[in-house]
Amino acid sequence: MLDPAATGVFEGPPAVGAAAINAFAGLLAGPDADADVSDAERIDRITALENLKDAAAAAQAKASAALDASIRVGRAAAGVPKDRCGRGIAKQIGLARRQSPHRGGLLLGVAKALVNEMPHTLKALETGRLNERRASILVSETLCLRREDRARVDEELAGNQTRLNGLGDKALTAEAKRMAYRLDPHSVVNRAAKAEADRHVSARPEPDTMVSVRTLLPVVQGVAVMAALNREADRLRNAGDPRSRGQAMADTVFERLTGASTADPARTEIQLVMTDRALLQGDSEPVWLTGYGIVPAQYARDLIRLPYTPPAKTGPPGAEQKAPPAGTEPGWKTARDEARQARMKTLRVGGVEDVWIRRLFTAPGTGQLLGMDSKARKFPDGLRRMIMARDASCTGPWCDAPIRHIDHIVAWSEGGETTLSNGRGLCEECNYAHEAEGWSARTVGGPAHSVATTTPTGHVYTSTAPPLPGASTPEPEWHERTPSDQPERQTREAWETGEAGVGHVAGRLTGKMERRRAQRRRRARLMSRPHTLQASG
Repeated sequence: MLDPAATGVFEGPPAVGAAAINAFAGLLAGPDADADVSDAERIDRITALENLKDAAAAAQAKASAALDASIRVGRAAAGVPKDRCGRGIAKQIGLARRQSPHRGGLLLGVAKALVNEMPHTLKALETGRLNERRASILVSETLCLRREDRARVDEELAGNQTRLNGLGDKALTAEAKRMAYRLDPHSVVNRAAKAEADRHVSARPEPDTMVSVRTLLPVVQGVAVMAALNREADRLRNAGDPRSRGQAMADTVFERLTGASTADPARTEIQLVMTDRALLQGDSEPVWLTGYGIVPAQYARDLIRLPYTPPAKTGPPGAEQKAPPAGTEPGWKTARDEARQARMKTLRVGGVEDVWIRRLFTAPGTGQLLGMDSKARKFPDGLRRMIMARDASCTGPWCDAPIRHIDHIVAWSEGGETTLSNGRGLCEECNYAHEAEGWSARTVGGPAHSVATTTPTGHVYTSTAPPLPGASTPEPEWHERTPSDQPERQTREAWETGEAGVGHVAGRLTGKMERRRAQRRRRARLMSRPHTLQASG
C-alpha cells in the first residue's frame, strides 16, 4: 500500500458524516481570521473555496445516485411495481437541496449519469477542473448518445485536462456537440426532431407588474415569427406610429393572439386579493394578483377603476339647460334602466369588460381565511377557490409551481376531513410524490396555515402559506418627530455642496412616510370614535 503522505494519492477517504460536514461549514461561516493577509492570499482562498464547492457537488452526486439505487432495491424487494419504485425520490433530493421537485429530478438525472456513465467528468468535478454547471452541460449534450459513445466523449473531453482548460460554457457546449455529431450523427438529428415535441409557451413574472411570455418553437418557425414582427414594426414606424420598435412588436403579439386591440377590452379573468380598506379607503396595503404575486394597491385600484365620461351638452352653445327634479321627468324609470344597462355594457376595468367581487373573510389579526367545510371527499368549487387564494402556489417547500391539485393534508382514507384547514394546493409532481410509501403530512398550529411534511427517511420540512392582504404585521415603534429630528437645512446644504448621499435621500423619504402613516392612524382613530350631537342652549 502506498503512503498517502508521500505520494499524495489516497485510495479512499474515510466516510465523512453530516455532523463533521456541518461543523466544517460552521468554521467557514465564522469571523474572518485573514483580515491582514495579502490580496494574493485572498485570491488563493477564493480558488480553494471554489474547489471545495466543486468537490461538494461531486459528493452530492454520488450520495444522490446511491440513495436512488438503495430506495429502488428496497421497493423492488417489497414487491412495488417497477414503474413506481422511483416515485418521490426526486422530491426527497429536492427537499434536501432546498430545490423544487422538478429541479431535484434534473439534479438526480445528472448525478446518475456522472456516477454510472461518465467517470472522467465526475473526476474533473471532484478536482475542480469542472464546476457543477459545466458537468451538467456535458451530461445534457451527450444524452442522445449510446453508452459507449458517451463514454468516448467523456474520456476524450473531460479526461483531457489540457483540452478542457479554459473552456467557457458556450465553448464547452460547442465542443461536446461537435464530438457527439462526429460519433453518432443520426442520434443528434433524431434528437433535434424529437425536440419539436417539447415546444410550449410559458409565462414568468417580471418586476414592476410586468410578465414575460416565452415561446419555445422550432428554429424555422421562431425565425419566421421574428421576421413577421419586425416587418409589422417597420410598417407602423414608417406610418408615423410614435411607439418604439419593441413596443410595437409587443402590442402586435397581443393583438394577433387575442384578436383585440390593446386599447379595447379583453374578456379575461384577473383575480385580485385585496382588503376592503385597500379597495375603498385608499389604503396602501399591497395586493396579491393571482398568477403574478404582490402588486401595489394603487395599481390594483387602477385596474378596477371605472373611467368617468362627462355627459355631452345639448342645445346651442352657451345655453344652460336646467334639468327637471329627479323622478318627475317623463319616462324617468325607463331612462334610468337603459342608462344602467349602457354603463354595464361599456364598463372598462383595466382592459377587462366585467368586474366580479368575491368576498373572502379572514380572521382578525392572523389573516387566515374563514372557510367552509364539506362532507364530500372532493373539494367543492368554492372551497377550492379559497384554498388557491390562500396558498397562491404549490405549498411544497421551495416549490413555486402553479397549483394543479387540491389535496387532503391528512388523507381522506385516514379520516381526514374536506375542510379549509385540511386542504392544500400542490403541483402535480408534489402530489404524486406524496402518494409513495412513507410520506405523511400534518398541519402545524400557528397564526398562519403551515404544513409539516415527513419524508420516508424521517426528515421533516415545514411550509407556510404566504400572508394574505389584511394579515397583521408588527408595527414599528413610532414617535413624534421634532424639528431637530429633521435636519432639512443640513440636507439642503449637503445637496448644494455636493456632499449629499443615499443616506440623506433615504432619511428624507423615511421621515415623510412616517408622517403620512401617523396622519392616517390619527384619522382612523377619529373616524372610529362615536360621534354625538349636542343641542345648543
